[in-house]
Amino acid sequence: MPLILTLLGILTLVGLVAFVRLDTFISFVLVSLGIGLASGMDVAAVGKSIQTGIGGTLGDLVLIIGFGAMLGRLVAESGAAKRITNVLIGLFGIKNIRWGLALAGFVVGIPLFYNAGFIIVAPLIFTIAASSRLPLLSVAVPMLSALSVAHGYLPPHPSPSAVASQLNANIGQTLLYGLIVAVPAIIIAGPIFGKTLVNMKVTNDKELFDIEEVPTTNLPSAGISFFVSLLPVLLLTTFGPLKSALPDTSPLKTAVVLLAEPYIGMLLSVLVAMYFLGIRQGQTMKAITKDLEEAVKAVAPILLVIAGAGALKQVFSDSGTSKYIGSLLADAAIPPLLLGWGIAAFIRVCVGSATVAGLTTVGIILPLLQSQPIKPELMVLAIGSGSLMFSHINDGGFWLFKEYFNLTIGQTIRTWSLMETIVSIVGLLGVLALNLVV
Repeated sequence: MPLILTLLGILTLVGLVAFVRLDTFISFVLVSLGIGLASGMDVAAVGKSIQTGIGGTLGDLVLIIGFGAMLGRLVAESGAAKRITNVLIGLFGIKNIRWGLALAGFVVGIPLFYNAGFIIVAPLIFTIAASSRLPLLSVAVPMLSALSVAHGYLPPHPSPSAVASQLNANIGQTLLYGLIVAVPAIIIAGPIFGKTLVNMKVTNDKELFDIEEVPTTNLPSAGISFFVSLLPVLLLTTFGPLKSALPDTSPLKTAVVLLAEPYIGMLLSVLVAMYFLGIRQGQTMKAITKDLEEAVKAVAPILLVIAGAGALKQVFSDSGTSKYIGSLLADAAIPPLLLGWGIAAFIRVCVGSATVAGLTTVGIILPLLQSQPIKPELMVLAIGSGSLMFSHINDGGFWLFKEYFNLTIGQTIRTWSLMETIVSIVGLLGVLALNLVV
């Protein structure tokens, strides 16, 4: 019975989000309520479970994702993202421009959420395609594949951060493993796949394509742009391992433990960005604060989706559903990492949202980690890879790509959807390979 309820709950969630078009947060709460009551919990217990799930899931994620949004906003508004892209493209030259674009997309994608990153790099893609006379899609795919990988694999992006939090995975270690897995995924789905698209005929939208070269007069310096954008990565990957290496008697222990906290690293990155990308660029504190407020407003819907997924996970746990599913999965012949990837991929194809796919999978797969010796950091990446599988007409990113590059639905499936599928499969293979050595 619990398994049937879980399947019905997921199908109901898919129906409400994908077909009824009901708000995702409301859909999560309704499904959580329905599964709780159908499992025999009383109304008060279900209400308490939903509240506990929402509060426990958001926790420090509000800080991590909120600060991440602020940092991304400052990087975008100051022109640092444009500076990074221009520098990398200049270094690689026209001959190897796809590799430069992939690297630029990855560096820009670390602090910027996907939609914001897309809007920032789209004019750059049009400009580069026009000046280099390269086919538009062969220029776009390397950059956007890197943005997608960062969105699906790496903290402080919402889905990997939330999944890592719920699986009790170390965020710094998840980021380090994610960077290792990301490299082959970007190479294959970006420059290599992008090169196969040179003969695809596209009728460019003249209004979008007629873009002048990005001015560089008032942009931050290259050094500052790279430093600020990569600071969260440097802090998370440096102080996390250092915390474990230092003895408790070390006078540096307290400071290192503090800096190893992901939200502290994000807070420091925002403060550094406020100074170097704001005040030193001549902005007033009032203008900077306005940018930060807008960033928080933009990320609020994402936080609600994460909260709703937390409610569903808690109902699964409190109703005994997770324990029952865990006992079934423990005896399954499918490797746990492959199972996590497969569940996330299935939900992604049905629902469209990578965030919903990743967070829904956690509630199903969590009991498995308690019975089998799987590194939670690798499970985060397996789920993240699965959550990017075959984006199609139920995903906003599909339509964003289609409309910006003036494609037919068929062309979008052969480019965007296939690119996302490559990212997902190569990500899984990378996680399975990494599992053999860590």
